[in-house]
Amino acid sequence: MIMLVMAMVSTHTTHSLLLPTHSVALEQPETNTDTQKREITAFLAQTSHETTGGWSTAPDGPYAWGYCFLRENNGNAGDYCIQSSQYTCVSGQKYYGRGPIQISYNYNYGPCGQAIGHNLLSNPDLVATDAIVSFKSALWFWMTPQSPKPSCHAVMTGQWTPSASDQSAGRLPGYGVVTDIINGGIECGKGSNTEAANWIGFYKRYCDILGVSYGNNLDCYNMQPFS
Repeated sequence: MIMLVMAMVSTHTTHSLLLPTHSVALEQPETNTDTQKREITAFLAQTSHETTGGWSTAPDGPYAWGYCFLRENNGNAGDYCIQSSQYTCVSGQKYYGRGPIQISYNYNYGPCGQAIGHNLLSNPDLVATDAIVSFKSALWFWMTPQSPKPSCHAVMTGQWTPSASDQSAGRLPGYGVVTDIINGGIECGKGSNTEAANWIGFYKRYCDILGVSYGNNLDCYNMQPFS
């Protein structure tokens, strides 16, 4: 399963396809095959959307064009630094989006670097220049809960149970919550919109490729962002 994730992502370097499974595991033995497939499709869909280069009339359709860039477009416009005594920004470094999931801000680069064994506060561009670090950053974000947000992994494997406040905010189990976790402040709770629909388009494409049903609650149109 894990090698399938890497084999389906034609990006960076062949060496990235050889990541040890213990460092990138998306699946758990207690989940069934369809659940595992949906999690893989969700990961590929979210990262493809974050790095899309597609357009409406693109060959094979707009959702065939993920993994098209390494760094956030116009990322140099800001340093993405939030004052923090724990994850202090390093002078001259900028923490704009990089890698498959476009990890951003010092409060993500710091703990991510600690988890994968690299000082990403001092060298954030490693996420864009080292294929293994790049994917590890995306998988770290995917697997790590950041309260009050659950991890994307917990949502897609059915291990997350929404609280009463989650339910009142429209956050119900399904792919839509993953979009809310990653980019809810920009794209969720605003009714139907093109950007949020694109997340779903990528997801459905990958589900169709792997022959798995979509599941429930795909959109975040009426979900409030996590506070």
